[in-house]
Amino acid sequence: MSRSRVAARAVQTFSESFDAVVANVATVVQGKDEAIRLAMLCLVAEGHLLIEDVPGVGKTSLAKALAGSLDCSWRRIQFTPDLLPSDVTGVSVYNRANGSFEFRPGGIFANLVVGDEINRASPKTQSALLEAMEERQVTVDGTTYRLQAPFMVIATQNPVEHEGTYPLPESQLDRFLMRIGMGYPDRAAEIGILDTHGRTDPAASLQPVASAADVSTMTALASAIHVAPSLKGYIVDVAAATRLHPQLALGVSPRAALGLLRAARARAASMGRDYVVPDDLKVLALPVLEHRLALTGDAQLRGVNRADILLSVLGSVTVPSTR
Repeated sequence: MSRSRVAARAVQTFSESFDAVVANVATVVQGKDEAIRLAMLCLVAEGHLLIEDVPGVGKTSLAKALAGSLDCSWRRIQFTPDLLPSDVTGVSVYNRANGSFEFRPGGIFANLVVGDEINRASPKTQSALLEAMEERQVTVDGTTYRLQAPFMVIATQNPVEHEGTYPLPESQLDRFLMRIGMGYPDRAAEIGILDTHGRTDPAASLQPVASAADVSTMTALASAIHVAPSLKGYIVDVAAATRLHPQLALGVSPRAALGLLRAARARAASMGRDYVVPDDLKVLALPVLEHRLALTGDAQLRGVNRADILLSVLGSVTVPSTR
């Protein structure tokens, strides 16, 4: 079998596994296929996900259903004002029996970590996530502990209620590959929610359809998806345009540009392609880039929308013609 046919078969297997997880999560979170696919793309692209929306629309349910669809370890951390950094990373405890200190892992030691209401924790506790999210390791008392792959943080926050919350700083936001909203379900989906969730909790009977090894294999395959040099240039041009925009105090970082590349590769593979097309980049630009932009003071006063600015930037940069 030729190398091209082997690659095509591998991409097809990727697409089938991807769709199986999405379908499994959709039995719990109904009418939100796009949000589910973005969450799965984030996992395969080795990123972290921030779900921001009003209470009761399924933010935590999506995170729990994705974790339940994968045969891997997961933990939930409820962020509160009194949560300590050591509750997240772990702590060294003195063992009287042998006269030495033993490390007790914190909530971050799992393949999938669900951080509920992350903006309710203090900035000090929020910063405890930084090293883990970026370097996939934690350092406690001078000792570094590696986190097992795959590793993903799925954080939720409520953008409406501000009392007793600590807004995430730009450095923390930049660690999230994507920020997405759930939105209210349409009428048919909400009736379906009343039918299924009104009797039992479908998440309780959810069975895994993929393993941690499957996710690692999908990640490796996605990293090999072809991206034309012209498309890489397009990503750089979009990033540069945001940095020069008069209404933006902070544009897209190189980390964000790299994240868009990784997410586009994962999307291409999920759709059965072994190459990225411009639409992959344009569809993912909002969830990957928008939350990293910072408006100028004048733009904030005038109520300018970051999404509108990003869309105008995408419209102003010439899209290359590729295969």
